[in-house]
Amino acid sequence: MRAKVEILLIGFGNMGHALVRGWLAKGRDASSIQIVDPVPAARAAAAELGVSATGDVGAAAQAANVVVLAVKPHQLADVLPRCSALARAGAVFLSIAAGKTIRDIGNGLGPDARVVRAMPNTPAAIGRGITALVANDAASRDQRALCGELLAAVGAIAWLDDERHMDAVTAISGSGPAYVFLLIECMELAAVELGLDAALAKQLALATVAGASAYAADARETPAELRRRVTSPNGTTQAALDVLMAEPGMRELLMRATKAAAQRSSELAKA
Repeated sequence: MRAKVEILLIGFGNMGHALVRGWLAKGRDASSIQIVDPVPAARAAAAELGVSATGDVGAAAQAANVVVLAVKPHQLADVLPRCSALARAGAVFLSIAAGKTIRDIGNGLGPDARVVRAMPNTPAAIGRGITALVANDAASRDQRALCGELLAAVGAIAWLDDERHMDAVTAISGSGPAYVFLLIECMELAAVELGLDAALAKQLALATVAGASAYAADARETPAELRRRVTSPNGTTQAALDVLMAEPGMRELLMRATKAAAQRSSELAKA
């Protein structure tokens, strides 16, 4: 019989809230979740979900076999030493603190800490996110599976073999929603410039991006092939793509943008 999972979630901001809602929706018992957050409003929000919450890490860090670190990166220095007893007891620590490496977390917990680092993204708030995970050697197979299960409650997951790839993940899926939001924003503005009213411009932009994304995800063809299929020679789409794919076009700009994001992710991890 599988042992009951006791979850200690430290930090109940947007992502913490999304995770708890996902866990409850998947049938996890609210009594198995303990939340720590110093903000009274956050604890009140937890209570509305039927989950126990406290403002004191020390009081809560007594018994848990998985600790989810959902605090701001600069808060880890205070939080981790107060969880060292759980680390010594063998709990796995699942961190979604951006930019903080497995070594950073291990340094705060002790040399034998079991750590899984994860990078979820914004669509996790509606259960449509994707999270990349990487574990240290101390984390067992069962602990890795448990961490994957917890993140799968808010979307797809992908495991990395090398933590160095986390900078690239951050640049693509972590920061990526902002690129898509910018695309929607630009399409709306263009539609208004062409004479459409703002409400219709928003409707067209949102539906087009959502529909095209769903279509691409369902198709067997590559995005490049799908693009070619909807581009008639000398047609309207071709006229637009001649602009977007000129040098420096969207492809070059996006490559530069993602490299800048990856470089910044690396810098933050070393800070």
